[in-house]
Amino acid sequence: MNEKLAQELVAMAEADHAAVRKGLSDDFAEQLEWRRLTAEHGDRLMRIMDEHGWPVADEVGAEAARAAWLIAQHADRQLEVQRRALRLMERAVAEGRAGVRELAFLRDRVRVNEGRPQLYGTQIAGVRDGAPVPWPCEDPERMDARRAEVGILPFAEHVARHAPERKS
Repeated sequence: MNEKLAQELVAMAEADHAAVRKGLSDDFAEQLEWRRLTAEHGDRLMRIMDEHGWPVADEVGAEAARAAWLIAQHADRQLEVQRRALRLMERAVAEGRAGVRELAFLRDRVRVNEGRPQLYGTQIAGVRDGAPVPWPCEDPERMDARRAEVGILPFAEHVARHAPERKS
């Protein structure tokens, strides 16, 4: 177990969580701070992948492996980082060392960032009439079947679980 790398990945994810609202802020300085943080993390993840490959749970622990996935997810302005993470994660999944659910989210994120339709409907374009709307999805009639194959709730059920409670 690589404790030092695990601690670094977890710390990066914690910093990401602490700053995520800044990326959604109307304050341009906060948005820039978020962009810088995700770029720094993306650069560091690329170096980690160069040196160690994909950080899998049996090498860094489950929390740090999830942190690496989160960092890759948020490297939206560094498509080369996301593509590399996707390739390495695909290999790790094929070896039974990473989760198909997280791979599905990363695959959708990469496809959306490449301007292609996603497969699983995991990436949200916005909110319409109070309900999340996914980015365009390839073969949308099969979206929920693909979601089920990787352990993701049907889209409508996911939306219902995460919708704010409405007061009567």
